Amino acid sequence: MSAKSERQHAREEVDAYHGAALTELVAQVADAVDRFRNGELDAFEVDHIIFQYSRAAKELWKFCNTGEIEFTASLVKDQPSVDWWARGAPKQR
Repeated sequence: MSAKSERQHAREEVDAYHGAALTELVAQVADAVDRFRNGELDAFEVDHIIFQYSRAAKELWKFCNTGEIEFTASLVKDQPSVDWWARGAPKQR
């Protein structure tokens, strides 16, 4: 396999991982909005969840888009799954 095709394959793997992880994060927001509409959460609670989503999505983006794509692909394949939602949690004071 040529270096270019290896890079392309790695990019496809990372893109698939990114899409799947982002889908999980968006589902958290969708659940919060549904719960808001059902009266289970107030606007401040939903805002907190959206803030956490934003932080988590940024961390995920940095992981998938900085550094060598081949190395990132190897991490995606070989490492345990990352809890991006937890990574987006605001720091406790």
